[in-house]
Amino acid sequence: MAEHRSMQRAALLDAARTLLSEGGTDALTFPALAERTGLARSSVYEYFRSRAAVVEELCEVDFPVWAAEVEAAMAAADGSAAQVEAYVRTQLDLVGDRRHRAVVAISASELDAGAREKIRAAHGALVSMIVDALTGLGHAEPRLAAMLVQGVVDAAVRRIELGAAEEPGVVAEAAVSMVLRGVRG
Repeated sequence: MAEHRSMQRAALLDAARTLLSEGGTDALTFPALAERTGLARSSVYEYFRSRAAVVEELCEVDFPVWAAEVEAAMAAADGSAAQVEAYVRTQLDLVGDRRHRAVVAISASELDAGAREKIRAAHGALVSMIVDALTGLGHAEPRLAAMLVQGVVDAAVRRIELGAAEEPGVVAEAAVSMVLRGVRG
């Protein structure tokens, strides 16, 4: 029974990712989740009490996987500047990934305070990854610089997500160049 519930919960989360990546937060409804998974609408409520609960669990499950990819890319980089570049590039490379698209859609939505706090905490952990690299570059305010670097990444993500006139690679190159010049300057 526990295994069945676990599989159903995973199916609901997978359906939520798909809905979020295809249609944003407006697409994430319990009737849509029920339709995607073949469950009765009332059954969805047995797993999640609200949309916010779905969002919170997606953050708990997906954000660490995404962050681990960024962390692994940084660990494989040689030197502080290469780590900063890996931090930016890996996040931008993940833009097309369903987990990432879901996290972006989630962060743009109207959420309760608990869900917003979990997203802030997860985001803070991601930003903390780059502080040591910025310290290694001799940056006087590495924590502030980390937040600003993430701001550039977030703007580049939005630009790519919007299907801007530039190709994603052009956006990524511009973001990497801007960040590296900024943190060295």
